[in-house]
Amino acid sequence: MLSTLFHSYTPNLSMALPATSIHKFFTLFTFLLHLSSFTSSQSFIGVNYGVVADNLPAPEATAKLLQSTAIEKVRMYGADPGMIRALANTGIGIVIGAANGDIPALASDPNFATQWVNSNVLAYPDSNIIVINVGNEVMTAVDQSLVPLCLPAMQNVQNALNAASLGGKIKVSTVHSMAVLGSSDPPSSAVFNSGFSDTMRSLLKFHSANGSPFMINPYPFFAFQSDTRPETLAFCLFQPNAGRVDSGNGIKYMNMFDAQVDAVRSALNAMGFKDVEIVVAETGWAYKGDPNEAGTSIENAKAYNGNLINHLRSKVGTPLMPGKSVDTYIFALYDENLKPGPGSERSFGLFKPDLSVTYDVGLSKNSQTPTTPTPTSPTPTTPTTPATPSPVQAAGWCVPKPGVSDAQLQSNLDYVCSQGLDCGPLQPGGACFEPNTVASHASYAMNLLYQTAGRNPWNCDFLQTATLTSNNPSYNGCIYPGGV
Repeated sequence: MLSTLFHSYTPNLSMALPATSIHKFFTLFTFLLHLSSFTSSQSFIGVNYGVVADNLPAPEATAKLLQSTAIEKVRMYGADPGMIRALANTGIGIVIGAANGDIPALASDPNFATQWVNSNVLAYPDSNIIVINVGNEVMTAVDQSLVPLCLPAMQNVQNALNAASLGGKIKVSTVHSMAVLGSSDPPSSAVFNSGFSDTMRSLLKFHSANGSPFMINPYPFFAFQSDTRPETLAFCLFQPNAGRVDSGNGIKYMNMFDAQVDAVRSALNAMGFKDVEIVVAETGWAYKGDPNEAGTSIENAKAYNGNLINHLRSKVGTPLMPGKSVDTYIFALYDENLKPGPGSERSFGLFKPDLSVTYDVGLSKNSQTPTTPTPTSPTPTTPTTPATPSPVQAAGWCVPKPGVSDAQLQSNLDYVCSQGLDCGPLQPGGACFEPNTVASHASYAMNLLYQTAGRNPWNCDFLQTATLTSNNPSYNGCIYPGGV
């Protein structure tokens, strides 16, 4: 859904070094976790599987494809029997959905809810169903008669699961668009739309009582379409930028995804539900669109999804939820060639019907090792990431290219040190404080991000201001992490 979160903020160019010991603790902790995160699947990475298409691969082929990737969860919009069966005994978590059209019957008839659970859950004992979503974006749907029925439908589905002794294993939720927020700018001030605050409070009581997640669809892609400045694109694509400061708490946000997710966190907290977890049910970037759809390109889609995956793998978290990664379902596994609407609606797929990648974001289990970057050339209005990773040994250190301006290096320095990484060695008295120059400090910081974020191609890009070297840049007592 369209979001204008943060697009009007004035950038703050001041250097943002971490100042608290707890932040450094989280950094150390997440770095240690990160060291083992590139060998298999990651439980926090999921994908959406839509079926509004006539050219999708067979479910069995899709199941094999998923098993070859780091994707560990799949969200369906319905309860496709073929796909649920194909995923049996794979260990892949499955999110199924009850259609909006089923909500009236689920709400009014407990027997219908029991039959629905029997047919779509109990019939597949070898499939790892983990969540049932009752409806999709019901609160902001055209048919507002469904809004008061959503919670009773969820309750009846929950009761049916409880009766089958599955209440503690399978969670019940519903998916929301970002439009459920009445305000989100800045994130710390976010609250839910007052038009359905009572309904939302009741839903959140259900989530709290049952330990089920609040599922939301943040889309920096749509935020950029409402503000197409180059600096907004960089902010949306997790690329180096000046950052945007939350005037309510002074936190500097370096990407739109964190800002949107933290806005949801603030709204939940404001309503008194700090215990309810957030799950990102959808987020993605279209790689193609109509001529009037800004930002739709292979380069931008690859940058967004690749950097998002890398951000999740770092386990840095968001400023309001540090030290963990929010479960995130990327939209989408395949294009849906029969979807109506603008061209972008049919152009979100990570994979093609022949099972080849649309563009490589490092999801294959065979491509998660460090790689040698192959730079691409961004235009002034379209920041990009490097080209496809290849399974070869990466060079040892990431450093600035010769001739890069101090202004650009300062921007890189600000970006890295606001990501939760330990820039303490660059502070007065630190091992790398001298020489006290922007170039020296940026060199250490840029390498720090490259090493801790996975040594992927896009981690040593910095808008084409960085390069890899096999010459160790360490000096005196200043030790650069890394090595060949």
